[in-house]
Amino acid sequence: MSLQIFLSEQEATNAWQGSLISFGDNSATVHSADAEAVQMAARKLVNNGVSDFELTGNWPLDAQWSFFQGSYDPKIDVQIEYAELSESEARELDARVQVSRWMRSMVNETPEVQAPEVLAQEAADFIQSLSPENVSYEIVSGEDLEKAGHIGTWEVGRGSTRPPALLKLVFNPTDQESPTPIAALVGKGITFDSGGYSIKPSAGMLHMKADMGGAATVTGALGLAILRGLDKPVHLYLCCAENLISGHAYKLGDILTYPNGVTVEIQNTDAEGRIVLADGLLLASESGAPTIIDAATLTGAAVTALGEDYNAVFALDDDARNDFLNAAQSENERHWPLPLESFHANKCPSNFAITANSRAVKGGGPGGASNAAGFLSRFVRDEGKGWVHVDLAAAYRDNATGKWSAGGTGVGFRAIANVISK
Repeated sequence: MSLQIFLSEQEATNAWQGSLISFGDNSATVHSADAEAVQMAARKLVNNGVSDFELTGNWPLDAQWSFFQGSYDPKIDVQIEYAELSESEARELDARVQVSRWMRSMVNETPEVQAPEVLAQEAADFIQSLSPENVSYEIVSGEDLEKAGHIGTWEVGRGSTRPPALLKLVFNPTDQESPTPIAALVGKGITFDSGGYSIKPSAGMLHMKADMGGAATVTGALGLAILRGLDKPVHLYLCCAENLISGHAYKLGDILTYPNGVTVEIQNTDAEGRIVLADGLLLASESGAPTIIDAATLTGAAVTALGEDYNAVFALDDDARNDFLNAAQSENERHWPLPLESFHANKCPSNFAITANSRAVKGGGPGGASNAAGFLSRFVRDEGKGWVHVDLAAAYRDNATGKWSAGGTGVGFRAIANVISK
């Protein structure tokens, strides 16, 4: 039997757990309409063994979304019967829930199941299922990556027996054959990150199945935009690989040469995300899209700077950064700008190449998140005009909190969907 859940802003008289929740006969009342409070109430109820809910009475869209966010759990099949909404609001809630469930299930999947080619195919299948007649794609994998010039994804992934892969997906709802996309999205799809020869300790490696969170985020963003009625072309590029150790893995001191002429000395094999993203950013730039957004669980430095409640936003283009932050605010997703200047591209010097991929110190040294963004800036056209880089500090929780279950959160996909839907 479902537990009926009411929403009220009146103070509780029969309070439970800090006056947030009170109980009646087969019912409970959440005594706050604040989004965070509702999410925390849902988390409390699930933690106390409730998994079947009926939202009853007056529940605004965002309150119902918050309840879903807090009640989601990777180990429990939580069922929610949502309260009545207008037709348009019901469609929006269904879209958010559908996309979030897909994203979080992908991020929480085991690395044994989530091989690079599997991630690329799953993402393509998901987007194609939403708009079959408007989606085409190609997956380049294994040695074909090297032949096609996708050097970064090939080098990072060649140490695994399961080949790296790069998804090139086109969403084209127009009647034009090959229109210039309004936006190009790029996602880091590292399905497991051992750190390579710059190996992580066990504690740091435990949750590295989630290092493909950027790929899930940009795929989810495109999915939500489609469900919201996107009628303009968008390109999606996912750079997927396992960063493992073997006799064929890339090594410290190796030098990579990208198609744009940038040479990169590997000074840290654990700074692999920026290596694969360079491939996607080059493709995004070639597409001619005026807006380029990449998302990645890229640096621990972003988490150190902002904690786990905000994603970090970087841009050389002030207008692009401000537009993105305004979009995030309108979607009630927490994002915060961190510094990026043209000089950050030179913060990882090399004696043997144009740049190194990192500095040979723990965490990349001071300003590590900005330096990583500076590295990426070498691979976008027009000195970064229209480009935004999102470092997903808030995309995953190692352990459950008062708001979230352990695992993927999905934070970030709505902001990106908002930008490309305009």
